[in-house]
Amino acid sequence: MAIHLTVAMRVIATGMTSVIRYVFTRTTTLIITKRAACWSLFIMALTGLSTAAFTVFAADTASSHFAANSNSNSNSNSGSSDAIKSDVSHIQAPISKTIVTTIQQTWQLNLLKEALRRSDSGYQVQQMSTQMNQKRKVEEALAGTVDVFWSMTSKELEETVLPVRIPLFKGLLGNRLLIIRKADETRFAKVKTMADFRQLKAGQNRYWPDATILEANGLPVVTSYQYTNLYPMLEGGRFDYLALGAQEIGEELASHPDPALKVDSHILLQYRSPAYFFVSPKRPELAAAILAGLESMVSGGSFDEMFNRELKIEQLYREAKFEQRVIIRLDTPDLSPLTPIERKELWLDLFSMQGAK
Repeated sequence: MAIHLTVAMRVIATGMTSVIRYVFTRTTTLIITKRAACWSLFIMALTGLSTAAFTVFAADTASSHFAANSNSNSNSNSGSSDAIKSDVSHIQAPISKTIVTTIQQTWQLNLLKEALRRSDSGYQVQQMSTQMNQKRKVEEALAGTVDVFWSMTSKELEETVLPVRIPLFKGLLGNRLLIIRKADETRFAKVKTMADFRQLKAGQNRYWPDATILEANGLPVVTSYQYTNLYPMLEGGRFDYLALGAQEIGEELASHPDPALKVDSHILLQYRSPAYFFVSPKRPELAAAILAGLESMVSGGSFDEMFNRELKIEQLYREAKFEQRVIIRLDTPDLSPLTPIERKELWLDLFSMQGAK
């Protein structure tokens, strides 16, 4: 070892690259195999190379060295060469324990943090303050700038980024109440059938999967690329209603106050379209950790406890009076066959309601 160190220091003057190549070519197969970790730390300390840079360099240097000696030692050293290549290939940059998310909402963020805690993963969540539409979130996830976001699902979304197929709202997001103009309250109260409902025009964000679902069911839809534009468009008569998840509609209307608008008390628009956490394809280990944590919460009952408490489900049921509403049920033609519909513990019982006749 002392000889190698002496030689290394002597050659430093001619360039650190020469040191590294000297070490790899002069050290025997046995020594490299047994002391790979020691040499890795030594070389990185001398050169200032990052772990990732060293990995690429080491693999290249080792491969060249073994190729050069393969003719003379192919029979006697083939097993050792494989062992060394395997050892070098396992020198990787450590997985980042900081994850970047666009999630700002309290329930979704708290659920993510608890799931990660349950998975014993050691991840730290960093919130991104930049406001993004869904298209931008997907682009950033593909680029690796955003690690996780949440969204209502679609087949295209599930094929583009990594879905964690545990419905965040137990299907509640697919049970939609309507924001309407107060002047149209009597008009909505007369709706009894799908044919009646088709006479009304919906407003939707163009990037949301809901727009596609409504259109696929033959409902007229007016879209905007900016969600905040929908409220003045509704008041101005561009369309007749804005459908939002039952758990969010009160806060959403309060955040866009308009004395001309109200939450309709007559109709429940219902379709199966769960919301999931979606993870960057560059972070499959993160998707696995989130899934493990959520499954632990579901099996232990803490998911339901947290869900009922944070979303005030009992109060929501009392105020929304779901069973007293006319239910307009829509098909979701784009729903993935991998949707865990058969797992009853993941869903509320709203989809079995008969509703008002």
